[in-house]
Amino acid sequence: MLVAPGEPYERRSVTFIRLRAHRVVSPLLAVVLGLLAGIDSLSTSSRPAPAPQRDSAVVVLLGTGYPRPDPHAAGPATAIVVGSRVFLVDAGPGVERQLAAARLPIDGVEATFFTHLHTDHTLGYPDLIFTSWVMGRHTPLAVYGPPGLQAMTDHLLAAYTDDIRIRTEGLEHESPDGYRVAVHEIRAPGVVYDSAGVRVTAIAVLHGSWTYAYGYRFDAAHRSIIVSGDTRPAPALAAAATGVDVLVHEVYDATNLRPEQRPGGETWLQYMAQFHTSDSELGAIAVQAKPKLLVLTHILRYGASDSALVAGVRRGGFTGRVAVGHDLDRY
Repeated sequence: MLVAPGEPYERRSVTFIRLRAHRVVSPLLAVVLGLLAGIDSLSTSSRPAPAPQRDSAVVVLLGTGYPRPDPHAAGPATAIVVGSRVFLVDAGPGVERQLAAARLPIDGVEATFFTHLHTDHTLGYPDLIFTSWVMGRHTPLAVYGPPGLQAMTDHLLAAYTDDIRIRTEGLEHESPDGYRVAVHEIRAPGVVYDSAGVRVTAIAVLHGSWTYAYGYRFDAAHRSIIVSGDTRPAPALAAAATGVDVLVHEVYDATNLRPEQRPGGETWLQYMAQFHTSDSELGAIAVQAKPKLLVLTHILRYGASDSALVAGVRRGGFTGRVAVGHDLDRY
């Protein structure tokens, strides 16, 4: 037999049978067998792949970075995609380009939820407002977030008064209402959005000296997803995350954290402890919450590799599934 020495037994047997058949069957029968095999192969390869479920809920990490500019990690932004509907948590720098890169709509998402009003989470807000308008949005952009969001929105619209005038009254003929924004300020935790099978709950988190800061839980299409926003370990968030399918949580590497050589850098360790969650602290949170999948985002690495970040989570005691997020990852 013309069989390689290390070839699996099953493959050797099939090859042997085919060789024997070639020798003993009539040429006509061999042709018929070959045609049947070809038809079977064709029918198998031409079967369409299963269509994606339109009622699925998927996490898309648009930006996993933090204030330091990093070409490999855009500003904080996370999309929750439910069928053809897109919801956004935060709008860091470059958010519209990241939506385009993820092949998500650039003419307006269904609703945007701001966790807090730090610049790295909101610098993409004017991009979200005006680029989606120029790309075809005709209805007010729905946004939800802490008190202060309305004032921020009013100032942004005022800052672009001339742009709005020229685009609507000039040769571009943009929609006269497409740039508008419908702001919903959240003053207390609880359900803030509930429409057509998608429920969003605001969770009070602890982000240093911010009076209002929220994480958000999405319940849709038989999945539960929490996006933490920026926070130090927060009991309310851990409780809300109990048993969720996906917990998307911020993190910093504690191993390499040091005071920084800059004005105010001597209190950097204190700042991080008050405003953010270390890798081992996150591991302890996950032990309590037991998410089916823990996804790390808004990653302050301080030189740590992916494996080092996971090791930090393991030091906190969590033994479940962990994914270190990168821009445009989907879960």
